[in-house]
Amino acid sequence: MKPRVMSLVIFTCAVGLLTSNSNINITDAMIGIILVALGAGAAGCLNMWYEADLDALMTRTCLRPIPTGKINKQQALVFGTFLTIFSVGALNYFANFMSAFLLLFTIAFYLFVYTIWLKRKTPQNIVIGGVAGSLPPVIGWTIATNSISLEPISLFLIIFFWTPSHFWALSLYKSDDYKKAKIPMMPLTDGIEKTKVYIVVYSLLMLPVIILPYAINFSGLVYLIPAIMLTIYYNFMCYGLYKHKKNKFVLKKAKKVFGYSILYLFLIFVLFLIDNLI
Repeated sequence: MKPRVMSLVIFTCAVGLLTSNSNINITDAMIGIILVALGAGAAGCLNMWYEADLDALMTRTCLRPIPTGKINKQQALVFGTFLTIFSVGALNYFANFMSAFLLLFTIAFYLFVYTIWLKRKTPQNIVIGGVAGSLPPVIGWTIATNSISLEPISLFLIIFFWTPSHFWALSLYKSDDYKKAKIPMMPLTDGIEKTKVYIVVYSLLMLPVIILPYAINFSGLVYLIPAIMLTIYYNFMCYGLYKHKKNKFVLKKAKKVFGYSILYLFLIFVLFLIDNLI
């Protein structure tokens, strides 16, 4: 179910729910978040079912349950399908149809569009596939309000524009893995230098996206000022990656950018939550 990967996804969902300013009670909120967690786990499970052959080839994924023989592909498929049906059905029952539909759409998009269709065919897999990972705060919002507005869409855009630089940094220092698995990540199809340029470009795009919640009166200066500082530092790190030309230093710098990008997104949503609660 990829709990480490999905933990940040669930946190963004909780932020979307908690910042909706609705009157949802604590029990319904917890049930909703748990069901989204199960849905996210279903997506991870079905992803590993389909990509078991690729996972066995890569050092980053070779210790997952299917390649190591802890479970077989059929078990993963049955478990992932059951989790999908249960989480979507229960969310429809305990929350509303809109949030259940968005959860089903997220799981289906991650499996069919990203995993099956895009991942093995285009280096833009991360950009388009990022839709699935960007929807949880919108789902959290709809659990509480049964509606969609510009506010949760601003949270969606933060994750959507963050995703490419985050994953392309990973693909730089794990390019040998992707080469073995024949996954067309950008460093392999377009080269390292072009990938570094795109990482810088997408990191710079974070600046207007970070400001958007403040511009639509969804957050205040408690969020905005430190968020801009964190983003400028992210820009600086990505530019530092672009500046390095020697492969050894590029790999080390890419690993640092990847590590910071996770902390960066977490802190952005923490700041947003604190600002809203204040």
